[in-house]
Amino acid sequence: MKEQRGKKAEEQRSKKAQKMLRITLTKSPIGSPADQKRTVRALGLRRMHQTVEQKDTPVIRGMIAKVSHLVRVEEV
Repeated sequence: MKEQRGKKAEEQRSKKAQKMLRITLTKSPIGSPADQKRTVRALGLRRMHQTVEQKDTPVIRGMIAKVSHLVRVEEV
């Protein structure tokens, strides 16, 4: 029982300590290929100069790499 509580507490601490990325759409995806438009949308960006915060995961890093010419990224 104590082991389960310890694991849950450890998971919660790691979630709180997880790094975040602040992503801002700096260029319009108009004229970009459809897959890049979908990637921008999947990151949660809807309009120019909008900023969203996402968890720093390999999936999000890959999405950012795909549209790096359209976005600005800061670590929070």
